[in-house]
Amino acid sequence: MAVGLLVLFAVIGYFAVQRYSNGGAGAPYCTATATAGGGQKYEMTPEQAANAATIAAVGISKGLPDRAVTIALATAMQESALRNLDHGDRDSLGLFQQRPSMGWGTPEQITDPVYSAAIFYDHLVDVPGYSRLPLTVAAQKVQRSGYPQAYAKHETDATVLTAAFGENGVLSCSGPAPLRGDPEKVKAELVRAFGKEALAGGGDAAGGAGAARTDAGGVAEPEITLRLKQGGGAAEDRRGRAMAHWAVARSHELGIARVSYRGSGWIGGKARGVWQDKGGPGKSGDGDPHNTLGDEVRIFIAR
Repeated sequence: MAVGLLVLFAVIGYFAVQRYSNGGAGAPYCTATATAGGGQKYEMTPEQAANAATIAAVGISKGLPDRAVTIALATAMQESALRNLDHGDRDSLGLFQQRPSMGWGTPEQITDPVYSAAIFYDHLVDVPGYSRLPLTVAAQKVQRSGYPQAYAKHETDATVLTAAFGENGVLSCSGPAPLRGDPEKVKAELVRAFGKEALAGGGDAAGGAGAARTDAGGVAEPEITLRLKQGGGAAEDRRGRAMAHWAVARSHELGIARVSYRGSGWIGGKARGVWQDKGGPGKSGDGDPHNTLGDEVRIFIAR
C-alpha cells in the first residue's frame, strides 16, 4: 500500500511539474483574472475559454454593457458549462441549450456559438430593465428554465470572465506553443465574432497580413493588424482588449502564436502563458520586437 501511494504521489508530482514548468508547455488551460476586487480568478479549458470569448465578443460587438455579458456568461455556465453541446434535455442544444422546437433556430444555427450568443442577447434586450434586474430574473425571462435559481451560483465567476474581456481584467492561456494557423480563417472568425468593423479599423488600412516577422526558428509569422478608431475612448479600448483576449482564448484552436496590445504581449508556450509587459513600444524582455502602439491589436499566426 505504501509503495502504491508513493507511485501515485510521484505521478501527481510529475504532471504538476509538466504543467507549471518549461514556460507553461504542459496541458493547456486558461485563467481569467479580475484586476479589481481582490484579483479573483476563474480557470477553464481552452474550449471553455474560446466559447466565453465568443459570447463576450458578440455582446461587445452589439454595443451591450458588461451586465449583459455577465448575464449571458452565467447562463451558458449553468446550461452547458461553456461547452457547445450536441445534446440536452429533449431537443436542447448548444451553449445556451436552446431548442429548435421552441423557435430558437435550426440545430445547425443553435450549435454555432456566434448565432446562439447573438439570439440570446436579442431576447435579453427585449426584457424591460434587464440590466437592473437580479441576474437570475433576467436570465430566466430569456431561458424559461425549470431551475431559475441555479443561475445565481455562477454570477461571481461570470463577473470575473466579463472583466477579463473588458477593462478590469486579463485572460491568459498556457500550454504548448500553438500549431500552424491560417490567417484567412483567423480574419473570418474575427469578423463573425466582432463584425466587419474588426478589420475595417474605422476606415484605416487594417486586417491584412502585415509584414511578416519570424519566430525563434526563423520561420515567417503572418501578422494581422487591427487598427482601432483614434479618439474612440473607453468603448474602443474595451473592443481592443476584447479582440486581444479573444485571440489568446482561441490561440490553440486557430494557431495564433502571439498577440500584443497596449504595451503588453502574450506568446504561446512561453512565460506560463501570461501576458508580459513589453516595457514600451518596440521593447520586450525576450527580444520580441512587437509594435505596442495603443491604437492597434497585433495577432501573429503560427507557421
